[in-house]
Amino acid sequence: MGKESNTKNSISKFYKISGDKVERIRRECPRCGKGVFMAVHKDRLTCGKCSYTEFQKDQTKKSK
Repeated sequence: MGKESNTKNSISKFYKISGDKVERIRRECPRCGKGVFMAVHKDRLTCGKCSYTEFQKDQTKKSK
């Protein structure tokens, strides 16, 4: 019974509920599909299930 309540709380971190609409906060993995969210790191997004990684360009650095 304790695990069910923890699972419900952790799942709610990935969705934003406003009125009658539900929005996903994090990006879903393109390989694994719906329900598998990617972890947000400093410079990349990573799927914990299949290890798919997308690197993000740093917008704050100026190249010379």
